[in-house]
Amino acid sequence: MSILGRDGKTRSVGGHPQEGPSSRSREQTYGDLISDPQVRRWAQRVGVAIVIGVVFAVFFSIRVGFTIAVIAVIADTIRRARKHSSVDAWRKSSAAERRTERQLRGLEKSGWCILHARAVPRDDEGVSDGKIDHLVIGPSGVYAIDSEKWDKRLPVRTLSHRKLFHGPFNKKERLDEACWEAGQASRLLSAQVGFEVPVQPSVAIYGPSIPWKVMTVRDVDVYSGGRAKSYLRRRPKILTETDIQRIAKAAESMLPPAYSAD
Repeated sequence: MSILGRDGKTRSVGGHPQEGPSSRSREQTYGDLISDPQVRRWAQRVGVAIVIGVVFAVFFSIRVGFTIAVIAVIADTIRRARKHSSVDAWRKSSAAERRTERQLRGLEKSGWCILHARAVPRDDEGVSDGKIDHLVIGPSGVYAIDSEKWDKRLPVRTLSHRKLFHGPFNKKERLDEACWEAGQASRLLSAQVGFEVPVQPSVAIYGPSIPWKVMTVRDVDVYSGGRAKSYLRRRPKILTETDIQRIAKAAESMLPPAYSAD
């Protein structure tokens, strides 16, 4: 079966094997590396450390500069680890996620399969700090939905479908992370089931008023959290019941729970 994608190209969604996973991995390794948010963070961290090291080397010595650069990398790593640990603890089963989950329950009675809080592994089988709040698999396709609670006092606006702002804050990094997570999920699922499985990233926002129904910004669908259910149902059917079950089974094994049972 083929569908027409957003870019005007025809894509297969069922029944026809694509290139083997090893071939696809070789072709996309460089692109995946560049688009990986954690790789970018490490690049930034190392770049800052080099600048600090050079400054201290000029005023003191090369040994002092190198030592300070190493300390800077370690300190930033510890700071970010503590920050992410506290954020994950706060976000575990967050209020925004629970609100979206309640909306999606009704879809399961209509043949949809929904997995909540799934970790996104890397190609080398390590687990990243990425998490898909809700992976939704249904007649209209596969979706990676992230539920976000933002300050309702700050307006949400877009610029030319390329930038998303919450008040003065540019949400580019958040959108890029959503794209990366969906892309990783798509590659893993496609390799497992034997046909291409596009995964559409989206962000459901709670709190501020959203002045549109659904807006695609940097390839990510953005909408008010209360529209999550209707957002999914408005698309045409492209997957059969058999496709849905195959993809859901693959997702169960390829995308592990983000949180431990305890």
